[in-house]
Amino acid sequence: MSGRSIQLEFEGCAPVSGGGEERTSFQFPPTRYQGSKRKVARSIIEGLKHLDYHTVLDAFGGTGAVSHAFKAAGKSVTYNDILAFNHQVGLALIENPTVRLPPESSNSLGRLREGATRDDFISRTFSGIYFTDEENAWLDTAVANVRAMTGRYSRAIAWFALIQAALAKRPYNLFHRRNLYMRTAEVARSFGNKASWDRSFEEHFRRFVLQANAAIFDSGVACAALCGDSLDVQGDFDLVYIDPPYINRNGVGVDYRDFYHFLEGMVRFDDWSGLLDRGSRHLRLARRRDPWSDAATCREKYRRLFDRFRGSILALSYRSDGIPSVDELQSMMADVKRRVRATQDGEYQYALSTRRGTRQVLLVGEG
Repeated sequence: MSGRSIQLEFEGCAPVSGGGEERTSFQFPPTRYQGSKRKVARSIIEGLKHLDYHTVLDAFGGTGAVSHAFKAAGKSVTYNDILAFNHQVGLALIENPTVRLPPESSNSLGRLREGATRDDFISRTFSGIYFTDEENAWLDTAVANVRAMTGRYSRAIAWFALIQAALAKRPYNLFHRRNLYMRTAEVARSFGNKASWDRSFEEHFRRFVLQANAAIFDSGVACAALCGDSLDVQGDFDLVYIDPPYINRNGVGVDYRDFYHFLEGMVRFDDWSGLLDRGSRHLRLARRRDPWSDAATCREKYRRLFDRFRGSILALSYRSDGIPSVDELQSMMADVKRRVRATQDGEYQYALSTRRGTRQVLLVGEG
């Protein structure tokens, strides 16, 4: 990235920056997505600054915060995530170098546009579960409009904004319960943000479009966004960054597909009806086994991933109280790398977590 420096801003963090004369600042959007590394992305990049690498695979891209920080550091980033709605975030904020969505586009999102085909699936299926009937009707129209957009990156930005809007209007920012009543009941409240819940989808959408636009930049090197299993990613990379689903000390794993199934359904609209578990009270997607979130199978997945990318620098972002233990992971990584080091950042409480004392650990394998 000749003659250019990107300054990346994070809430509560100093910016990532480098040499050069021109300086441009980009704010990564805030999010309530569980497990987001937004607040620690800078420290992760700083922990790798002594290494010589240019191409990066972010194998479990999630919110895209760490990929965005790698991109700002001038790296050629390949973002990957197995969830379709996360992939749209990767397209919008990582692969996309220049395209922005006009903020005025949100003004007509609730009116069916020419060429769009509306299905009232959300209204028919989810009444009384997550959003009000009026909001469900708006979503049916908005999803039709987004799906009809022809520009790959414009559509991805619209998905990003719609996804963030839906999260902002949900208690706990999740879709794990049938709990619309928590928003609509006329009771005294000691938690939650009722003002955010009551704000219209249009207002939320407009705000998140502006935030996405502010995060988009051309780093001068090509980046890409993939959607698939991390073990199936083709190609070689100088560095592979690994941030898999977390399993706590009690053996309970985070199932992002279960927490955010409604978002996955919107993006996979044509398949949504057939994917539903109609026996569940909140109409989640039919569950499928995720070996990364299972304490009995995750170790084999780590071994396979480390072996698959044994020719790359391995950088694993982890929590100090997880399963497998940090010591186990160091030993596994040492089977394929000559040098393995572990560094710990300060105490960090993850978004939506009540557990304190957890530390951010970065395991790096070289050689």
